[in-house]
Amino acid sequence: MRASRLLSILLTLQARGHVTAQELADECEVSLRTIYRDIDALSSAGIPVYSERGSDGGYRLLDGYKTRLNGLSAREADALFLAALPGPAADLGLGAVMNGAKAKLLTALPAGLRDGAAQMQNRFHLDIPAWFAESEQPDFLPEIADAVWNQRQIDILYRSWTAEKQRRLSPLGIVLKSGAWYLVGSAGGDPRTYRISRILDFKASDHTFERPEAFDLAAYWQETTRRLDEELHPYKATLRLSPWGRKMFEALLSPYICAKAKFSEDVDSDGWIRVEIPTGSVRQACVDLLRFGAEVEVLDPPDLRAAMADTARSLAARYLGDPEGFTVSDATEQKPSHDQNRLTGQNPDDHFLACGKKG
Repeated sequence: MRASRLLSILLTLQARGHVTAQELADECEVSLRTIYRDIDALSSAGIPVYSERGSDGGYRLLDGYKTRLNGLSAREADALFLAALPGPAADLGLGAVMNGAKAKLLTALPAGLRDGAAQMQNRFHLDIPAWFAESEQPDFLPEIADAVWNQRQIDILYRSWTAEKQRRLSPLGIVLKSGAWYLVGSAGGDPRTYRISRILDFKASDHTFERPEAFDLAAYWQETTRRLDEELHPYKATLRLSPWGRKMFEALLSPYICAKAKFSEDVDSDGWIRVEIPTGSVRQACVDLLRFGAEVEVLDPPDLRAAMADTARSLAARYLGDPEGFTVSDATEQKPSHDQNRLTGQNPDDHFLACGKKG
C-alpha cells in the first residue's frame, strides 16, 4: 500500500511540478504526518525532491528529473488505453494527436504490459448516443475546441429559443452528453451553456482571456444538470400503474423521474400499484404519460387528470369518430402489441435551454 502511495506522490510531482503537502495528503487520503514521512522516504531512496518554504511553499522535483512508466500495473495500463476514445477525439480534431500519444505510451510501457493494453480497445466499445438517436456532428466543433485550449475569445451567431443572437464568449470547456456537444462559455458574467449545433456562425477572436482559476468544468456541469432536472420537474403526480406499466416504467420515463419515483408497497386486487413521480408542466406530463396508453391512471393532481381525460376524448374523436360513444373499455380491450412494447429512446437535451441559465 505504501509503495503504491510513494509512486503516486512521485508521479504527481513529476506531472505538476509543484505540490503542497496538504494537496498530497488530500489526494492520498492520509495525514500530513504521513506525507512528511513519505517525502523523507523518497529522498532517502535517491529521488531528488526538495521543499520550498513560505506561504507558497511545497515540494518539487529537481528540474529535468523524469521517471519511466515501469511502475504501472497491468490494470492501470489497460485503463489508460480504455480512456483513449477515438470517436470524440476525432470529432474534436485530435484524432492524429490521440494516435500519436497512444503510440508513445505503448513504446514507453514495459514489454509485458503492451499486449494487454492494446487488446483493451478490442474488448470494450463506447456508444455515446441514446437508443434510436444519432451523434451530432456540429459545425465548428474542432475550431471551438482549439479556442478552448488556447483561451481565445470567440464570436458566435447563436440560435436561442426566441431569436438569433450575436455573442462574444470566453470558452471555458466542452461537454459531450448523450451524443450532443455543448459549449460552456462566459460572456463577462457567470458561465452559461450553449448547444454547439445551434451555433450558426463562428469566428475566433484575436483576444485571449484568463481562465478563472476556481472554475471546475465537471463540477459546473454536475450542478447545472442537477438544477435543470429540478427546474424541469417542480411538481408531483400520483399514478396507478398496471403490471405492464410497472414493467415498462424505466423504459418509458427519464432517468431522473425513475430515480425520484416513490412506489407504494401495496398492490391492489388487479395487480396495479401506486407511484408518486416528479413532473413538469401539465402538457409535458401528458406527453410523458401517454406513452403508457391505457396502462396508467392519473390520480392526482386534478388538472393533470383532467388534461389526460381531455386528450383521451380528443384521440377518440379523431380515431373513432364518435366521442360520445367512447368508453374506457374501448381503450383497454386490446393489450399492447409487440411494436408498442419497443423501448423508446429519450433525449432531454432539447429542454436544456428552456430554463435555468440558457444560452
